[in-house]
Order: sequence, then C-alpha cells, then structure tokens
Amino acid sequence: MAEKQKRFQLLQGNEACVEGAIAAGMRFYAGYPITPSTEIAERSAVRLPQVGGKFMQMEDEIAGIAAALGASVAGLKAMTATSGPGFSLKQENIGYATIAEIPIVIVDVMRSGPSTGLPTSPSQGDVMQAKWGTHGDHPVIAISPCSVQDTYNQTVRAFNLAERFRTPVILLMDEIVGHMREGCELIPTEELEIHNRNTNMINSMPYALGEGQYVPHMTSFGDGNLYNITGLFHDETGFPTNDNQIAGSENARLMEKIKIYKYSGILEYEEENMEDAEIGIVCYGGTTRAVQEAIRMAREDGYKVGMFRPVTIWPFPEFELVNRAKQLKRLIVVEHNYGQVLLTVQGIIKGDTKVEFIGKVDGTTITPDEIYDKIAEEE
Repeated sequence: MAEKQKRFQLLQGNEACVEGAIAAGMRFYAGYPITPSTEIAERSAVRLPQVGGKFMQMEDEIAGIAAALGASVAGLKAMTATSGPGFSLKQENIGYATIAEIPIVIVDVMRSGPSTGLPTSPSQGDVMQAKWGTHGDHPVIAISPCSVQDTYNQTVRAFNLAERFRTPVILLMDEIVGHMREGCELIPTEELEIHNRNTNMINSMPYALGEGQYVPHMTSFGDGNLYNITGLFHDETGFPTNDNQIAGSENARLMEKIKIYKYSGILEYEEENMEDAEIGIVCYGGTTRAVQEAIRMAREDGYKVGMFRPVTIWPFPEFELVNRAKQLKRLIVVEHNYGQVLLTVQGIIKGDTKVEFIGKVDGTTITPDEIYDKIAEEE
C-alpha cells in the first residue's frame, strides 16, 4: 500500500512538472520566484537535493536561464520556470540556446497580462511570444499540457526533445493547469523512454555533422575536448565566422532539424468525438476541461461536436487540422486570450470552413455553459 501511495499522489500541476523533470533526469534548476510558477521553484528546492541535484535561486529571470544554460553545457539536464514578464526577460537567452544548440526546458506558467496584469489569474497570452518572442528566424518546440498527469508526461517529453535535438523546449503551461490539483501517477524513470544527448563528437569538433545528420554531438564542457560556444554564427569548431554560405547553411539546418523530424516525436495532438463531428472545437491547455464538458452536454442534446487539441502548439499540427476541417460546418477556437491560436487556424483554414471564436481575458475562466451557448447558436 505504501508503495502504491508513493506512486500515486495528489499534486498541483506545478508540482507534477517538477516530478516529471526529475524522472526525466533533471539535476539542475535555476530561476526566480514568480506567480503563478513559484511552486515549481519551491518543489525543486526540496526535491533536487534528495536526488543529488542542485537548486539555485538567482537574482533575476535573466540570471536564472543563464545559469541553467551553463549547467546544461556542463552536462546536466537543466530547467528554469517563469511566467509573464519573466518569460519576456528570458527571450534573449532562448535565442542564444537556439543558435548555440544548448538543451534546456523553459516552463512558462501563463498568467493574465500584459505587465503585472492579474498575476494569480488564468491566461494563455504567451502563445505567440513562445513562437516569435526572440529575434531572428529560429525553430520552436512548445508543448501545452491540459492536466496534472499530462503535465508530468509532457515534462518528460520536453526533456527528451531538448536532448534529442539540442534545442530549448518551452513547456507552455497556464495558471489553470499549474494550480489544478488531482491524482497523478509518478511513473518511475525505469519505466519511461528517456533520451540523453549524444556525446560522441565527430573529429573532436563540437558542431561537426556526419552525412545525413542534422543534430551535432557534443561532450560536456570540461570533459577534455576544447571548443568554443558563441551566439554568433559559427563553423564546426564553434568559433565565429563571417562566411555567408556557412551562416546561411547553419540557420537553415536549425530550422530543418525540427521540420524534418516533426513526425518523429515532436508533433502531438489529441482528438475526441471528431469521427462524425459537424462542429469542431480547437482548444489547448487549461481550456480543455471546459470544452470536454461542453461537448458532453451538446452531444446529449444531439449536436455532433468534437475536440481537436494541439498538444504541441509549435510546430502546429496544420495538415492534421486542415484535413479534419474538411468535414466540418463550423470550427470554434476557444482560448484565454484575444485569439492567438485563432490567427493560426484562420490562416490555415483559408475560409473553407466557418471559423468562430470564444476568448476571455478578464481573469476568469471560460465555462462549459459559455461554450455550449456558442455551439447552440443558429448559423
């Protein structure tokens, strides 16, 4: 019984995030407390010393991600967490991690804004910032869990993707999921599929690639191989270059390594009741539960309604949604913002299906009744 109780716990989404990270191998956390992500730092401070890891509270958000990047370069799986203004402050170093190809998981527990806004209230206002927040053209992997259990599972997947593709991965949580409490199965590491970075460098060059490879291998800094890390475009030695051909090739490869492997574990989405649906609802993260309840209510009243949930927000499952939308009369996007995923949906549907919207930014949650009323509207 004790073992079963240990495996199944009542947790917040924020707490499940930490447990999933530790199961995936996280051994370093650096950050700065900020509502509504603070429980991630608090639990990391308790749990990491218990597994031989290190927790550091830094003086600000920029130092938090910088320290985590340093730990990752030194060979540790590392994470930082934040919300709202803190996510904005981390953007420059997210770009640095992208071009230097440093694995890291950045958790953003979204809150209502802009600025300080409503720091304890639900929002999904950072979706576009997750894609376009840092400057320049760059690849993005952003994942949005919808429950406490999903947070545990998706945190593990976030670390796996970061290590496989040597890239920052954004776990795009929201206040609803972060502060939700429910039962969670803490699946032990030995039962999980865990990916670790490849440290077998080619010709002792940190950015050298073999034929057909898109992700270079790199040993931990200080393990015997001398190399340079920079935010400038660089050659295979890691040192800066002004060669336009090398710069163009490198930038293209950074984009291609995510695009080419999109269907190799990066892209994930969920469908419910879409087989016969005439009305589809697109949702993600904390809006999912309200949508599921609204669909149950609507189905009881004879409406053929289904749900399409992108688990991986970026890259977005465009082809999959377009294919599914062909059978629909209406498509309703539900999110806690003014329509950030709505813009993407409108762009890919191109008027073939009627696209409607439910949004809320006043710090309260979208209810099942509000979604049902939209479903029941006359066309």
